[in-house]
Amino acid sequence: MHLNGNGRAQAERMADRLASLSITKIFSSPMERAVETAEPLAARLGAKVEIHEAFNELNFGGWTGRTFSELETIEQWKQWNSYRLGIRPPNGEMMLEVQTRFVAAIERLREHLAKERIAIFSHGDPLKSVLMYYLGMPVDHFLRLDISVASFSILCLADWGARVEGFNLQA
Repeated sequence: MHLNGNGRAQAERMADRLASLSITKIFSSPMERAVETAEPLAARLGAKVEIHEAFNELNFGGWTGRTFSELETIEQWKQWNSYRLGIRPPNGEMMLEVQTRFVAAIERLREHLAKERIAIFSHGDPLKSVLMYYLGMPVDHFLRLDISVASFSILCLADWGARVEGFNLQA
């Protein structure tokens, strides 16, 4: 799914906000809308958007392509929305698996790019799970955080630990 005009304008505003943060590397989910959101920042910085599979959206398996009104009739969907830790979408990915793949990739990047400031363009559910990990929140508290479209959060990682320096900031 490509960004519409409003999405492209939001991506431009986000690039305006992020361009001054000394970002040296840009990573993105392989999904079109994430890459298209990253491209304006990459253009401003003269950087390349590097695709990283670990930053992909949650694999919704058998729920992929269904509308919310269709999903609301499925009991397992209702359970998944109230208990993300223990429910797997049919043939899909559990939130704990999403969190594990994303955090593992971030930690590898932190190890290899310790002096770099990076931007990661991804999707609401995976980003929430990462922030919850670094905040020490259980995944079951998933609905307590909100990640708005075209927002960004700032996470500082160092040998001493992690600190969220900004959350759900608007472009």
